[in-house]
Amino acid sequence: MPRVKGGVVSRRRRKRVLKLAKGYFGSKSTLYRTANQQVMKSLMYAYRDRKQRKREFRKLWITRINAAARLNGLSYSRLMNGLKLQNIEINRKMLSEIAIHDAEGFAKICESAKKALSNK
Repeated sequence: MPRVKGGVVSRRRRKRVLKLAKGYFGSKSTLYRTANQQVMKSLMYAYRDRKQRKREFRKLWITRINAAARLNGLSYSRLMNGLKLQNIEINRKMLSEIAIHDAEGFAKICESAKKALSNK
């Protein structure tokens, strides 16, 4: 059985890693070993942060809704409870957008939530 040299495959693999490491600082973009370590770490960060981005945006939306609700005399939890009692199904992202761009519309939503809470 003849010996097979893996030069083409190895070079292709290294080039792929170095291409991913383009733009990294110092030897992380030029030396294969450090580039490979950094690419693996970067891919781990990317995987983790795709999950964390969802959490952070939800936190931001809740903060915005709470601030706008307090301007209308409600806390965030009481607002959400009132909306649930009124069967108003609107997600937090849209609610925060309404709070930012349409203060009058958000005030109406708050009024309906207050009404539901007072009837409870």
